[in-house]
Amino acid sequence: MGEAQMPRSADWDAWQRSWDRQQEWYMPDREERFQVMLDMVEATVGPAPRVLDLACGTGTISDRLLARMPDATSTGVDLDPALLTIGRGHFAGDDRVTLVTADLTDPEWPAKLPHDTYDAVLTATALHWLRLGPLAALYGQLAQLVRDDGVFLNADRMIDGSTPRINAAESAHRHARMDRAKAAGAVDWSEWWALAGRDPALSGPVAERFAIYGEHADGETPSAHWHVETLRAAGFGEARTVWSSPSDCLVLALK
Repeated sequence: MGEAQMPRSADWDAWQRSWDRQQEWYMPDREERFQVMLDMVEATVGPAPRVLDLACGTGTISDRLLARMPDATSTGVDLDPALLTIGRGHFAGDDRVTLVTADLTDPEWPAKLPHDTYDAVLTATALHWLRLGPLAALYGQLAQLVRDDGVFLNADRMIDGSTPRINAAESAHRHARMDRAKAAGAVDWSEWWALAGRDPALSGPVAERFAIYGEHADGETPSAHWHVETLRAAGFGEARTVWSSPSDCLVLALK
């Protein structure tokens, strides 16, 4: 999406699609991980789950969940006012979706949710914004929110520090691909936010968003093994990787 392709003001569906395209510049296999995520939701808790879409952004996971499982319901929670504005516009009139503003580092954030427990908690490309201490604390809270036999799935950048040469080769190859896509007109993170800030319907929420986060949060990207062991310690009965790319993993934890 270049300058000439900027969505018209308040075209929320177009803004959500443009967010997806921007994210796909970083993760061309993004849809594949969503497919596996929803496969495992259906396999573990069935086709009509009550879902918590954690750090939901514009509601990408909820959008794909409801397209595949029309009888599901979703609670999306995020702190980003701009992405939530897009999500609220996109899901307007759909009573299967509830969007909640909450800070996941606030110990009281679960009190803002409409339900005490969920069949599934799903998140993607979001929890790397947290440092390890707050993330481990969050996993402890999620162990209380996921019902017995329920499931948690996290798709994110997970770095194995024991393979530095492999990591360097993968990173160089991925960034070369991104450079080629950028030369062909792909919009990156900074450019997308600049476009959003020029939309009169989003300029206020975008300014508020940068006042909250700055340019980018200072998080961490531990290994999949760290996630698995931390989830087990938090109270999940089983946990392992169910999908991976050269740079990212999808970790599933079963209560």
